[in-house]
Amino acid sequence: MIWTITFILSALLAVFVFFTGTTRRKNEPPLDKGYIPWLGHAIHLGKDAAKFLAQMKKKHGDIFTVHVAGRNVTVLLDPHSYDAVVMESSSKLDFNKYAHLLMKRIFDLQLPDHDSVEEKATMKMYLQAEHLELLNIRMQSNLCSHLLSVLNGHNHMWKEDGLLHFCYSTMFCCGYLTLFGNEAYPETSSFASQSADVYKEFRKFDELLMKIVRASLTFGEKKEVRGIKERLCDLLSSSRLGAKLNQSSWLKNYRLHLVKQGVNEEMLRRAMILQLWATQGNTGPAAFWLMVMLLKHPDALTALKDELKTFVKPTNDRQDPNAFLQSVSEVIRGCTPILDSTLNETLRMTAAPFITREILQNMTLTMADGQQYNLKKGERICLFPYLSPQMDPEVHYEPEKFKYNRFLNQDGSPKTDFFKGDKKLKYSSMPWGAGRNICVGRQFAINSIKQFIFIMLMAFDVELCDSEASLPEVDVSRYGFGMLQPKKDIKIRYRLKIKNFT
Repeated sequence: MIWTITFILSALLAVFVFFTGTTRRKNEPPLDKGYIPWLGHAIHLGKDAAKFLAQMKKKHGDIFTVHVAGRNVTVLLDPHSYDAVVMESSSKLDFNKYAHLLMKRIFDLQLPDHDSVEEKATMKMYLQAEHLELLNIRMQSNLCSHLLSVLNGHNHMWKEDGLLHFCYSTMFCCGYLTLFGNEAYPETSSFASQSADVYKEFRKFDELLMKIVRASLTFGEKKEVRGIKERLCDLLSSSRLGAKLNQSSWLKNYRLHLVKQGVNEEMLRRAMILQLWATQGNTGPAAFWLMVMLLKHPDALTALKDELKTFVKPTNDRQDPNAFLQSVSEVIRGCTPILDSTLNETLRMTAAPFITREILQNMTLTMADGQQYNLKKGERICLFPYLSPQMDPEVHYEPEKFKYNRFLNQDGSPKTDFFKGDKKLKYSSMPWGAGRNICVGRQFAINSIKQFIFIMLMAFDVELCDSEASLPEVDVSRYGFGMLQPKKDIKIRYRLKIKNFT
């Protein structure tokens, strides 16, 4: 009996402590704890972060703190004030600690001496200039080879596929071969099979990613994830990667960087899974959304085709068979305002990452309007640009509607000036993050998507199997982790329409 009474009193005390809470200092953002002790708003945030945070913004304003799974997280939704976070010293607001948490939870990866800022600075040089140019050349070659392999000799016959599957598998396989290298003896197997096993396991992993992040896997799913990771570790082992040709300078130097830090083989393999996700987890979904937006908006498709046609060299059977490849190369170097605007608009609507920092010391955050808020050491601060500026009606008129020319001025030049509260914004969209932790591989990703779109629109006929099919709904559980994905796929058919495609 005494134990029952003690348990009840302890439970009541825990509830009391939760609702009375830790003492909030003067000028701290309003705290919303929710109704469930310890969990707080974790369920709502995980179920649909965009909807939940929009409700909190309506209730509390542009800055507030929510209790999530034992942690207080301050959310900032004023884009004019984002620089106060992304440009702050790492001695106050740190990305590493949160990154280490995700690395361990998602990839079972522990790198004791890991410094993401230093690592990005080291790797940045291998994704620029002549290194980037070489990646572009290999990516376009891999795209053409992969698409021919998928057609399997039936080049001018209609072939059906799910658009997400088609875009994701194409961008993943070609990106993987470009960065990680191709088989030393490709003639022993088809081109597509060189990356098929890796893609198959990666997609299984990707489909369970949100449950891994939120530690909500069932017993059976935990067992499945262990098996997937083991197979990926084997496919990405040093011995297998060492036997590949045409590895990128980026991969070689990243592996060398880890070896110099004393990382063992097991952790090295897990680091390869991390980089596989970081480099290939978003370009496929981005290409999907861009293609589906074009297929659902004929005006955008026509305008973009007209622009891209200017890069296509006239060909006949007697001319250079590589003329089309030369056109692909030129499209990423040339002036393509419509393609750029269409891509920016797609990313505005479908890129939804959190930008998160750990608060390492008590500090004062000064907002753009001069208002100051105290932030507490040991808590976390998070930006969610998807809500503002990207889907903010004050910044982008009718933000829920796809407008391919949203990022164009009336004269057709790129539009860069957007406003909120009559004040010009530094960031009108933030698909790549910002500040010291902006994505260092963004230019390669952009170029890869442009190459894919150019090839599909200029070399292929592509159409929806059902022209009346609705735009797929997004999987709302993915808010906060990069590119959104659809709840279900949408069927397309495609066929090759040019002769010289090699």
